[in-house]
This record gives sequence, C-alpha cells and structure tokens, in this order.
Amino acid sequence: MHRIVIVGGGAGGLELATRLGNRFGARQTAHIVLVDSHPTHLWKPVLHEVAAGSMDPFTHQLEYAAQAHWHHFEFRLGALIGLNRSAKTITLAAVYDANGAELLPSRELAYDTLVIAIGSVTHFFDVAGAQQYALALDTVAQAQACHQRLLTACMRAQANLAQAAAPPRLQIAIVGGGATGVELSAQLRQTAQILAAYGVSPLDPKQICIAIIEAGPRILPALPERVSKATADLLAKLNIDIMVNEQVASVSERALLTASGKTLATDLTIWAAGIKAPAILSQLDGLATNPRGQLKVRATLQTESDPDIFAFGDCASCSWPEKKTTVPPRAQAAHQQANFLLRALTRRVKGASLPNFHYRDFGSLVSLGHFSAVGNLMGGIMGGNLLIEGLFARFMYTSLYRMHIAALHGFGWMVADTIAHWLRRSTAPKVKLH
Repeated sequence: MHRIVIVGGGAGGLELATRLGNRFGARQTAHIVLVDSHPTHLWKPVLHEVAAGSMDPFTHQLEYAAQAHWHHFEFRLGALIGLNRSAKTITLAAVYDANGAELLPSRELAYDTLVIAIGSVTHFFDVAGAQQYALALDTVAQAQACHQRLLTACMRAQANLAQAAAPPRLQIAIVGGGATGVELSAQLRQTAQILAAYGVSPLDPKQICIAIIEAGPRILPALPERVSKATADLLAKLNIDIMVNEQVASVSERALLTASGKTLATDLTIWAAGIKAPAILSQLDGLATNPRGQLKVRATLQTESDPDIFAFGDCASCSWPEKKTTVPPRAQAAHQQANFLLRALTRRVKGASLPNFHYRDFGSLVSLGHFSAVGNLMGGIMGGNLLIEGLFARFMYTSLYRMHIAALHGFGWMVADTIAHWLRRSTAPKVKLH
C-alpha cells in the first residue's frame, strides 16, 4: 500500500491524518502514519487560555493514539531529526521519560509520500536574556508554567502583604502586540478579577498591572488598522497599558530594558513577539528553505526540492499571488491546506495530476476573554471587509475552535462535547485556582 507519513500533529496535521485515515486506512487502500513529539494534542490558538488558567488542558487535550485507533491511522511518538531522500526514510529521535530513562530508541520510518507540518516556534530575535527569563507559549507545558508563575506571584504578594509599607502590585509584561499577546493580556485581566473574587489573590485586580510592549507603531500589525484601533480602545478600558514603538533590548529575571532606555520592573515576562520555523527544517537533506527557515513549496504544496515531500502550515512558505506575498501563518490557512491536501493526496494515490492550492482570507478574530471580541470578516463570507465586535464576534471566535473539533470527530460528537464542557464549567471555577 502507498505509505503516507505526516510529521506534526498540529491543527492541520491531525485533521489531515484523521480524514486520510477515514478515507484510506479504513479501506486498507493506503497506510497513514502520524508522527509527533508529544503524545497529546491541544489546538495551539487556545494556549493563551491555558496560560491564563481559563482552560484546563486535561479536559480538552486529545490522545493521538486514541484518535489513530478511532480513525484508522497509525501514530508514532518522536521528534523528526533526520531525512534520507534517496532511501525515502525519516529518522525519529529517541524518547525518554521524566527521569531520563529511554522509552523508545531512535528509529527510521519509510514513506512513499512525506508531509511535513511541524508548525513554528517562538522567535526571541537574539534578545539578551529573553530565552532564559521570558516564558514562551509553544507547548501546553509552557502555558501551564506561565499560569503557575502567576499563581506563585499572587501568593507571594499575599505573604508579603502584612510587611508591605505600600500596597503591593504585580507587573506582567507581554512582549509582542500580535494576536497572542493581545488575547493573553485580556485573559490575564479576567483571571486577575476571578482570583480576587475567590480570595486566591489579595490584590485588587487593578494592582495587577499588565503591559504590552510592541516594537511597531500599533498592536495587531497583521490586521487592518481599524481592527487594531478598536482593540486598543477595548484594552484601555481594561487598564492594560500599550507601549508601542518600543523594542526590547534585554530581559532579566525581574526587569526588561527597551532600546529607547526605558526600564520596566516585572514579576512575569511572557514572550509573544514572533515565530520562526523549527531549526531542523534547514538540516533536512537539501530541502530548500527561505530566510525565515520555512520550506519552500510550489502551488501544489510539494517542496521545491522533492515532489514526494509536501509541507504546509507555519513551516511552509507558500506563495499568495493575489497579494504578492506568502500565505500567513494562521490556523485558517493550515485548515484550508489540510482540506486541499486531502483532495491532492487522493489524486496522488490514484496516479492523477495534482491541483494548485488557492488561499482565501476570511478575515481574523481576536478574543478579549469574556469582555469582548473584535475582528474583520472578508473574502468569501462578506465580499468585502466588515469590522465586527461584541457578542457576535465572540460567537464567531468560539465557533473556530468548535469547527476544529468537528473536523476531528464529526459534527454530532462536537455538539455533545460542547454541551459536556458547558455543564462541567457550570460547576467549576472559571479559572484554575492551583
């Protein structure tokens, strides 16, 4: 059977493996293998909610092995560390437990078609101290560490409250005014209010100061200016400071320094300033990459170097001719490319020619927690560009995650899952308190 190996179980990779498994694995007309360095999946756009404590990852994460069993594909645990194009094999790193004992040795997997979808990682831009002292949000573990740091700081403030000569305050700095930084700031403000209501934090929510530091002239630089302005106005109402045209020069354990000479004392620094392709991509047996480390792909999503290797999502540089640029690293792009590859790989297995991928921008949405949401709808939905905010925008934003669940499990299961989570949240705190 034709062997399709998909490396990367993110939003696009897992959706593609699930649907290919349903189409080919169930009928045993092709063998589908999914590879990932983690045993569980959580939709990456919700990691800021995990960091703020408003989402419990253990109730939302999905076991790859279970998904593979249900949808007729095979799962292999391990990180991609090598590629042999002539032998058509990839090499997976050894897997170790928490104590450093080897669970699985380094292995090789054969493929007929290889699909690389390993996403992106945080870009620290070589800022001194950033990688050491600032928290990133690439994984569930990092997001949970961020929440624990927040709770620890609140409890430390409670312990020092009696000795404090002045009312204590907690300073959180978020480096980067993109969607992740903006959404995280609002979620943290929401968390501050809830922690105070439950008595976990002795601080008035206004004493938890949140600042966004953006190197450019405005937040949300990738979105239309009116969306940026509307979002900035909403954040101002939440007492979230926005520092624009401020590039971070260095980060220390309790402060950060900007290029203009400003020093901001911090109790918690979170880095959301940008992303880059994983370093392994530039080491894969001659596959061509762009200056940002992304794999160069044709309109068919085949890599320029090898027609048997496809790449999509954040790790791929795909041309967007209508805008004379490349497809942006967004979840909607990965979803569209996964849908395209389902059709394209079906044709490839049958020996037919491949179509070309065309990206359609349906707009962007930014969630501000339970306070609001803002964004723009465009393209195929509206035929133009419409600014939306408030309840309707919040509903649209929530539906994006539910669409992802539906792609993995079907519409009926998604409805049941939505009801189950709603019932669970009705009898649980709004944020994790430990």
